[in-house]
Amino acid sequence: MLDKVQRVAVFIDGSNLYHSLEENCGRTDLDFLAIARKMLNGRDLFRVYYYNVLQDPDRKGTGYQEQQKFLSSLYAIPHFEVRLGSAKQRGDVVVEKGVDIMLATDLLQYAWRDLYDVAILVSGDADFTYAVQAVKNIGKYVEVAAFTANLSWDLVQVADDRHFFDHDYFADLWVGGQP
Repeated sequence: MLDKVQRVAVFIDGSNLYHSLEENCGRTDLDFLAIARKMLNGRDLFRVYYYNVLQDPDRKGTGYQEQQKFLSSLYAIPHFEVRLGSAKQRGDVVVEKGVDIMLATDLLQYAWRDLYDVAILVSGDADFTYAVQAVKNIGKYVEVAAFTANLSWDLVQVADDRHFFDHDYFADLWVGGQP
């Protein structure tokens, strides 16, 4: 595999990344093209896939409008696909529906179709452990990228390589520049 150019697909668990950035960096205005390029490290990008839930337009506040503006900026990035699940209200809590299964399905489906050589999963969620192992069993290489505080040990163990995020990792990856 080292003799040929590696095709890389990046799979971003948007909610996981958003909350991890907020918790670990105190900001969320990430330049998604810049982080993809950093993780590629000179390899060829097949595509970036971003998964999240669509905000409810009927809820009070500006969340829906802000998300629409954010999603519009993502749609403008070349080789970038947005996949949206739904949110369901359970009592006072809004619950994500379908996002993890969409990501896991695409991760597996695109591996089976030989669309990439390397998958970079931007998530620390242990729910992806079995899908990552299945992709490796197909013969693909899988890297996991997450903050160590938000990274499942099971996912760390199954990944071929890791990108450990910390505050400094994002120093030149903010849309608004350094604070």
